Amino acid sequence: MAPNPDKGRNDPEAASRLKIYFLPNLMTAGNLFCGFVALTKIVEADISTGDFKDIRLALFFILLALIFDALDGRVARMGGHESPFGREFDSLADVVSFGAAPAFLVHRIVLKDVFVSGPQLGWFIASIYLICGAFRLARFNCLATERGTGGGKEFLGFPIPAAAGLVASLTLLMIWWDEQGFRQGNWRYVLPILLMFLSFMMVSEVKYPSFKNLDFKATRTFTKTLIGTLLVGSIVIFRERILVFLLPVLFTAYLVYGFIRPRISREIRRDIEDEEDEEEEDGQSPVA
Repeated sequence: MAPNPDKGRNDPEAASRLKIYFLPNLMTAGNLFCGFVALTKIVEADISTGDFKDIRLALFFILLALIFDALDGRVARMGGHESPFGREFDSLADVVSFGAAPAFLVHRIVLKDVFVSGPQLGWFIASIYLICGAFRLARFNCLATERGTGGGKEFLGFPIPAAAGLVASLTLLMIWWDEQGFRQGNWRYVLPILLMFLSFMMVSEVKYPSFKNLDFKATRTFTKTLIGTLLVGSIVIFRERILVFLLPVLFTAYLVYGFIRPRISREIRRDIEDEEDEEEEDGQSPVA
């Protein structure tokens, strides 16, 4: 007798056995909430008057969603609470916060003014980013399920949270540039071009470190500790000025690092990625 693929889908006993951990999923819910608020503020924004207050608030919530997204995985790993439910919930939240919100943002402030005679083209360009982001998340979940883990030391393709962070931080920089009275000119068209490039990068096979092995309780060298302390202090004191420039630099550096990573020595890679020497026998780490 052939197995029934639908068996267990609506089984109350199977549903009751799902592992739903409170704190990690609360962080994921915060991620999803931030994505929804960002979309709401983008819709409410009236940029025809030159007021970017709502857009700036939407960017803040997209960046806040990044913090929640980073916390949910770390909290789950610290408590040994990783689960298939948490992984799926996280991906659904990511589609909203890092897929739909940035795509709609770029369409709202750039694309709708570029393709006035053919608005469908603007929507199509924005939708490519969203679709590629959803494909990237689905591929991650499939690879993680096949290996029976929550992923690995590497990401296959540019992570969608980092892509959203790059779009949001560059938009924040452009708004600051406009408020200083500088002429944007054709620079605003960087966003849709970047959106298309990031769409390709998310579904590419370029590998990026996941930094899942970062242990904040581990000892650090004096130089690393000093630099980290000065960086945090500078951000706290000069946050309004530094973050406008620092965030685009950080996300751009991560994007570029995927290309130069295979060309640098393993020792330098371990130092940058703060990894212990725990390579598998074949020298390859799991990819998701």
